[in-house]
Amino acid sequence: MLEQQLVNGFTLGLIYALIAVGYTMVYGVIELINFAHGEIYMLGAFLTLSFISLGLPLPVAVLLAMLAAAAIGVLLDIVAYRPLREAPRLAALITAIGMSIFLQNLAMIIWGSRPLPFPKQAIPAFFNEPALTFSDVTISWMQVIIYAVAVALMVGLNLIITKTRVGTAMRALAQNQTAAALMGINVNRVITFTFALGSAMGAMAGIMVSMYYNTMYPTMGYLAGVKAFAAAVLGGIGSVPGAMLGGVVLGIAETLGAGYISSPYRDGVAYAVMILVIIFRPSGLLGRAVTDKA
Repeated sequence: MLEQQLVNGFTLGLIYALIAVGYTMVYGVIELINFAHGEIYMLGAFLTLSFISLGLPLPVAVLLAMLAAAAIGVLLDIVAYRPLREAPRLAALITAIGMSIFLQNLAMIIWGSRPLPFPKQAIPAFFNEPALTFSDVTISWMQVIIYAVAVALMVGLNLIITKTRVGTAMRALAQNQTAAALMGINVNRVITFTFALGSAMGAMAGIMVSMYYNTMYPTMGYLAGVKAFAAAVLGGIGSVPGAMLGGVVLGIAETLGAGYISSPYRDGVAYAVMILVIIFRPSGLLGRAVTDKA
């Protein structure tokens, strides 16, 4: 049914949007495609599992997992990317791929390579019950919570970027890093904040996905990361509103492809939509043509 497919696609799209925002913020500030961002998404789910195993309630476990993911994002920047600020972009790109593989294998060592279920005892029973039903369309409480959390995080991110000093500094770096430094902006501190913010949002996406599908595994960040990157490109890499829109469009396209063509083609349909948009609008739906900042 079309309406139910749209509801499910919108749910998936909001999750893609949360991950895509992390990609596009880092790219917008330092023009780095952080391929390890998908593993931050994965770690968010596993860290929540570990905190729940220690006996912490779900909200506290989620908050601690987001903070831990933010710290890992900062550590990635300091250890892996900061020493390569002046190196050719290819070196940073290869480092990002290496960090992605490292984090995947680290997760396998700590939690094992087999898929694990999200602890059922931590999830309130009503999460899987219908919250809204009209005609043949059903929206579960879990989906309502995903909508609420994703929208709240995106609104909060938009306020940080547009209404705060650090947000102004992020936009200044995105325009011209050298000029921003000459104006007294602490470039490394702003970049570190960008990694922390994007990582926390990516971790939240991983937590919600593991709760929604009741599973998590060490390689779950790879495909989600690739799709979120595609969403960022679709919306216009470097544009935060574009990443949000791209995530939603990709999620709906994927769900409609699975529902009306065939489930194995769901990824192909999503990528076909992205390729068509890039062909007819190379800068993405809300992106602008890239100019040389030098």
